[in-house]
Amino acid sequence: MADSTSFIHTFGLNHDSAPVAVREKIAFNDEQLIPALLRLTQDTHSDEAVILSTCNRTEIYVRNQSPTSITEWLQRHHHLGQFDISQYLYQLNGTAVAHHAFKVASGLDSMVLGEPQILGQVKQAVRVASEAGTLGPMLDKLFQITFSVAKEVRSQTAIGERSVSLAAAALKLTNSVLGNINEQKILFIGAGEMIELVATHFVAKHPQQVTIANRTLERARLLAERFNGQAVTLSELAREIPRHDVIISCTASHLPLIGKGMIENALKTRRHKPMVLVDLAVPRDIEPEVGKLADIFLYTVDDLGNIIQENKESRQAAVEEAERIILHRVQDFVHWMQAREVVPTIKKLREHADSYRRSELEKAKKALSRGEPAELVVEQLANSLMNKFLHHPTQALNQTQGEHQQHLVDAAHKLFIRNQDS
Repeated sequence: MADSTSFIHTFGLNHDSAPVAVREKIAFNDEQLIPALLRLTQDTHSDEAVILSTCNRTEIYVRNQSPTSITEWLQRHHHLGQFDISQYLYQLNGTAVAHHAFKVASGLDSMVLGEPQILGQVKQAVRVASEAGTLGPMLDKLFQITFSVAKEVRSQTAIGERSVSLAAAALKLTNSVLGNINEQKILFIGAGEMIELVATHFVAKHPQQVTIANRTLERARLLAERFNGQAVTLSELAREIPRHDVIISCTASHLPLIGKGMIENALKTRRHKPMVLVDLAVPRDIEPEVGKLADIFLYTVDDLGNIIQENKESRQAAVEEAERIILHRVQDFVHWMQAREVVPTIKKLREHADSYRRSELEKAKKALSRGEPAELVVEQLANSLMNKFLHHPTQALNQTQGEHQQHLVDAAHKLFIRNQDS
């Protein structure tokens, strides 16, 4: 009997395996996820699928007995042509999938060690898969345990303490380039969770001005009111960018919002006063060529990651403690899978036994109707049931030899004899 844990697989890349220029090629935005899940399961004959796509990772979790087509599907779906994505991908199988999922949701595999946002992103990925109808019993169980593990790691270890976040790293870089934040005007592009987090860090340093630019003005106004700033739409970027010293962007746009020409014009208006641009989006919101301009300091999530790495060593004890929790809970998942494996066998065994019961009971009823003594009928019923139940096991024990026979002997003792003796 095949171990069904071998049928679950993860294909993906993250900030360790691929730079942002590669990660953005296979990122999925919210609108793409449900159609992609449906296409994935159909094209690759996968029974179940979940897609997790964040600025730092894209991962596909599938239940599939022959998953070799997943990489080709990813390549084809994103129209990568001759660009070979396989050199950046990792593939995990079986129990390694559970171990990886637990680490991801607990923040152990994040660029920001212990960062809390990833758990919400994993939960959202599972919700979308459920809506799409691609979340089956195996992946559902995997992720339910995943959420429980992440909660346990958060509550029982110090993994989230003293975390250097992307927001803090962006603030540190900006300070190093431009000096005090309270002398700077800051433009935030986007109004999602990441921008809200970064804005909270920056506004705490009392910048001279805060502006929120977003596709929908209402959402921008809600965030601007919280930070005592002003709100504009994305159509006003060309006018607003020259007025600001720091630009921080994180949207779900398919294409860059800020190009080299826009920044060149801004620099002329500013008389080449330096600007810091922080692009937290994947795919990127700012064209990479912008970073080549004089007086421009452009940073991506990967650049911020270099600062964040410095903080990891101080929390090694918490990491080791979290790993112990994860390894223990991986075994919980394995035990659940093993129990699930024997359910069909138990069902067949009970059906087989019930067929004996019904057959012998019918014979006993007929014997009683003929007037045979009840005591004799009951004894014949018991003997006949015993003989039928033991026929196949006894035959198997007699017909096997050597190591196979010993395995059967051990199984017979465990199933029928030792329980009675204890």
